[in-house]
Amino acid sequence: MLLPLTHVKTDLLEVVRITDPARHLTSEDLAGEAVATWERDQAQQALTLIADLPGSERYRCFLPGWGIRAHSSTDLLFESAFCFRCHGARIWGPGVPTE
Repeated sequence: MLLPLTHVKTDLLEVVRITDPARHLTSEDLAGEAVATWERDQAQQALTLIADLPGSERYRCFLPGWGIRAHSSTDLLFESAFCFRCHGARIWGPGVPTE
């Protein structure tokens, strides 16, 4: 899975349980309850695992149940929502090119 280039700046990763999966088709943010926080090495290990995920067709169903928020030491870098049904992901945020 392709991650934004800013993922290497991640110091903190929040794991989010998404409360309303249907809203993520057009949403501008990741809404849900943060259930875990991973810092530095643990965050980078998780991002390495995410980067190794295979690609899939885009948005066959896209009803995400989980997501992440990646933060640098000062800013939000990006957010990502994951659909475990179609194996799709959506990534957005200040560190993500619009295309």
